[in-house]
Amino acid sequence: MALTYEKPTLKDIPAMQALVEPEVANGLILRRDVNEMAQTIRSYTIAKDKDELVGFAALNIYSPKLAEVRSLVVGRAWRGRGVGSELVRRLEEEGRRLGLEMILVLTYHRTLFEKLGFEEIPKEQIPEQKIWADCIKCPHFPVCNEISLIKKL
Repeated sequence: MALTYEKPTLKDIPAMQALVEPEVANGLILRRDVNEMAQTIRSYTIAKDKDELVGFAALNIYSPKLAEVRSLVVGRAWRGRGVGSELVRRLEEEGRRLGLEMILVLTYHRTLFEKLGFEEIPKEQIPEQKIWADCIKCPHFPVCNEISLIKKL
């Protein structure tokens, strides 16, 4: 498996949307339209096998101290092979390089993040800007079953 991890270009957006669509349809990830993905394209890291997109995730910055791992998705055929873990590790490296102190995640897959050193926190500790920027758009709001976890960098 010779995967590459890189920053996407705007031309990658259709493949990114196609990869995430099943998770959006299942209500596991929020839908991001083309314009929103274009505006935030620099926050993403993608994983490719040759020219095939196999996964991606974003590092969304909220403040000089805090960011969030957002929109983590790995294609079904690639799950269980370390792609998600490597994407998160690369986002952590980016966060450290930028000078962040902590990374937050809201997820239904707590085990992956706990293996990477994230610890559960009460949802009351989630930054207000996250609630009004993203959570309010979610069909599950305000009754959310996602687990909130955080990691100090």
